[in-house]
Amino acid sequence: MREFDFIHWIRSVTKLDPAVVPVGPGDDCAVVVCGGERLLITVDQVLDGVHVRLAEHGAAAVGRKAMARNLSDVAAMAAAPLCAVASVALPRGFSREDAEALYMGIRDAGEPFDCPVVGGDVSTWDRPLAVSVTVLARPAGVEPVLRSGARPGDAVCVTGGLGGAWRGRRHLEFVPRIREARLLAGRCELHAMMDLSDGLSGDVKHLCDASGVGVEIFAAAVPIHADLTNGLAESIASSVPDPLTAALCDGEDYELLFTLPDAQAAALLTDQPLGVPVSRVGTITAEKTITLVMPDGTRRPMPAGWEHAT
Repeated sequence: MREFDFIHWIRSVTKLDPAVVPVGPGDDCAVVVCGGERLLITVDQVLDGVHVRLAEHGAAAVGRKAMARNLSDVAAMAAAPLCAVASVALPRGFSREDAEALYMGIRDAGEPFDCPVVGGDVSTWDRPLAVSVTVLARPAGVEPVLRSGARPGDAVCVTGGLGGAWRGRRHLEFVPRIREARLLAGRCELHAMMDLSDGLSGDVKHLCDASGVGVEIFAAAVPIHADLTNGLAESIASSVPDPLTAALCDGEDYELLFTLPDAQAAALLTDQPLGVPVSRVGTITAEKTITLVMPDGTRRPMPAGWEHAT
């Protein structure tokens, strides 16, 4: 079973009232109308041995990532966090000290974004640590940006640098781009946006599928993170063919991927108002193909991004 095949099946059998749930499964957050107001909801989990290595990273870092992954989903829709609930399944024998560190990691990741933990559940089992966090958010004056609005001719942009995040500690210590997303939404006509968790190659396909469009990604324009060209390079050289492949496929970057009109992208690249670099990496096309354009002009199919499979 492949993760996204299962998600597509869930969407196919889920019937929702659009007046109550205008955005259901398939975007970074669901949008639910409650008391006349829109509430955004996202949930994500962190599993020891899959997303983190508890023995190496420590409980506090695990908790921080569990919250930050959800806050990144909130950023993907340019929303403002409201609160969170957390559910943890602790390995039998997990110490009180580590349990407290886990909670403090969750709490400390939410504090800068005014996202307190307001409830949850704790249990124990004979398996590795599992942490699930649900974050509630609100538009707070900014229209939620969906994955489904990209238009042919749009510029495709990303924040920051890509690749190598999970090979060091960046996948644990990233700052969710909530501030940057809301600044973008207030400044630009964003047509589509999501966060980069499965790699640019995989996530741009998700955005295009949701929007019913294609894309050309320019290999020479992909911003390769310094981790791939400094001290980390030696340690990862044996496991990646080249930095471009890592930047496209590694995942866990938690940067923003967004589309907007060409002229607005040009102004954004000139002004660079976010405090984090913005790069234009491609163009949305009407033809529904996902193409990588190499520096010499040759065209290749985009390599696959990250996907859970059983």
